[in-house]
Amino acid sequence: MDEILSLRARLNALNRAYYVDNQSLVSDQEFDEMMHRLEQLEAQHPECYDPESPTQRVGSDLTEEFRQVRHERPMLSLGNTYSRAEVADFYQRVSEGLSGQPFQICCEMKFDGLSISLIYKEGRLVRAVTRGDGSVGDDVTANVRTIRSVPLVLPDGEDWPREFEIRGEVLMPWQSFNRLNLEREAQGEPLMANPRNAASGTLKSKNPAVAAQRGLDVRLYYLLGDGIPGRSHYDNLMAAKRWGFKVGEEMRLAHSLEEIYAFIDDMDHVRHHLPVATDGIVLKVNDLGQQQSLGLTAKSPRWAIAYKFQAEMQETRLLDVTFQVGRTGAVTPVANMEPVLLGGTTVRRATLNNEDFIRQFDLHMGDTVQVVKGGEIIPKIVGVRADLRDGHTGAPVVFATACPECGTPLVRFEGEAAHYCPNQTGCPPQIKGRIEHFISRKAMNIDSLGPETVDDYFRRGLIHDVADLYRLRQEDLAGLTGERMKSAQRIIQGIDQSRDVPFERVLFALGIRFVGEIAAKSLARAFKDMDALREATAAQLMQVDGIGEVIATSVVAWMGDAANRELLERLRQAGLRFALSEQQLSQHSDRLAGQSIVISGVFRHHSRDEYKALIEQHGGKNVGSISGKTTLVLAGENMGPAKLEKARKLGIRILGEDEFLSMYSL
Repeated sequence: MDEILSLRARLNALNRAYYVDNQSLVSDQEFDEMMHRLEQLEAQHPECYDPESPTQRVGSDLTEEFRQVRHERPMLSLGNTYSRAEVADFYQRVSEGLSGQPFQICCEMKFDGLSISLIYKEGRLVRAVTRGDGSVGDDVTANVRTIRSVPLVLPDGEDWPREFEIRGEVLMPWQSFNRLNLEREAQGEPLMANPRNAASGTLKSKNPAVAAQRGLDVRLYYLLGDGIPGRSHYDNLMAAKRWGFKVGEEMRLAHSLEEIYAFIDDMDHVRHHLPVATDGIVLKVNDLGQQQSLGLTAKSPRWAIAYKFQAEMQETRLLDVTFQVGRTGAVTPVANMEPVLLGGTTVRRATLNNEDFIRQFDLHMGDTVQVVKGGEIIPKIVGVRADLRDGHTGAPVVFATACPECGTPLVRFEGEAAHYCPNQTGCPPQIKGRIEHFISRKAMNIDSLGPETVDDYFRRGLIHDVADLYRLRQEDLAGLTGERMKSAQRIIQGIDQSRDVPFERVLFALGIRFVGEIAAKSLARAFKDMDALREATAAQLMQVDGIGEVIATSVVAWMGDAANRELLERLRQAGLRFALSEQQLSQHSDRLAGQSIVISGVFRHHSRDEYKALIEQHGGKNVGSISGKTTLVLAGENMGPAKLEKARKLGIRILGEDEFLSMYSL
């Protein structure tokens, strides 16, 4: 259970960083390894099912600054592979799924940008929407219209349908990326980490002029619609190319596994000379009828897969090791190295993970280390050249024994790899980290504040904990001459508005260890108010569905701490909501009590997430896979045939969308 919770929290944080904050904190392979591990653990422990687990969701890039639009057809992500053996497994699954009938695979480059859906009607671009959460995306039409490679009006005389959708990636070419970073460096601004992040940030700019100046580009890779001209994916992209769309030039049809391998080998060399960033190839069944026959899973199509190239590696020299303290008190060692060029950027620092990692490599100061930076992200040391050590190599790297920020002796909990600073109330990075968590969008949503502002207020002594936010005055923030009056007004207004945040988000905002969004919702619904939760025993907490011993013990310990009780009282006096509202209580019912429901397929009236919330609201339980304990299947369009057959064999009731809503008066 501890590992499941830890993986969920880590993956949720990584998803948030990647899709919303445009920060890639780990390699794609490391992310996928964590995801696969979580999938295995959840399969082994179905009692730990959580509908909001990262395994059940498509990562989201939604932001509140843009109007959100529902996709007519869901935009799913692709499963990733990293070896030829996994490609062979995919090829075999396709062959079995098509009962041995012949098929072709369209091989394409995988461009590293931001997914986009372009809608055309009567030959004109009418809407551009990001992938978002797969069901709903951000309307970024105004910014996309500034991209010169996106046709606004299609040429007459071609066979384009009256209405269609074409999907692809918005990219920032290397030339534009390097120019942008030179400009930012000259202005003293932080540099963009990689082209993908730069493209994402540009596309989400509120000012289309910014997008126009930065030289974005696109590569389109999939055509959808009732009137599309061809019955094969390749033919449709060739048609789109005739209409003026920019598609990948490196496409090739493969008739065998050997031809796929040849494409992989060729593109592994070609990719280094392309004008835009790539991180692999995509393999798609070419025939559209065969694609439909193979169908979809909840997250990805069965007829396509991505193969990721191995990360680029370079050697450099380790100069020093420093230690950083995170919000939870976890201490992370960081390698400081001689600069080396990786993935188009200069790398000087790399993560060393933890003490076990350092011991594994027997790391010494001055060692020659091997560094990878797959996908132009945060680098990682993957090896040490011990054979190159000489008389000038320094002493072994020793992990810190005291917090580098506050000097408190570090602790290491049984079963965990990380060391922690236990000084939660006196260690500056932990204090600031908890405040940053408290103000985040999914917590108190004080979007007028940011990490830099929090750091500034902390250093000036204006805030020492989250309760101090509600004591800030406009004159404290405006400066001696009032030069920051407008920003001060926005900040105070944002803090005031946070008093209306519902109880379950207040509970999540407190940052109790292991209490994520879902656990906070469950606890809020079960105990109704903070007083009841504060006095609950571990045994009472564990009666709540989804709350195990780890979470229960953490909540009891947090609520029992005198400093935390004082903090709660100050927040109560500040006017935060410490109970469910009457409206929230009235919206709940037991119409679905006792029902364990599997949701499968694509829906018209609500998104999958909305149905999951509806089920929980009315007393039901969301489960991820069909078993003897499942009581009901909510079946949308394109439900997987294997799942449908299993439900029928087990005699489980299957309801369509309209029937489900009508039967339970939802």
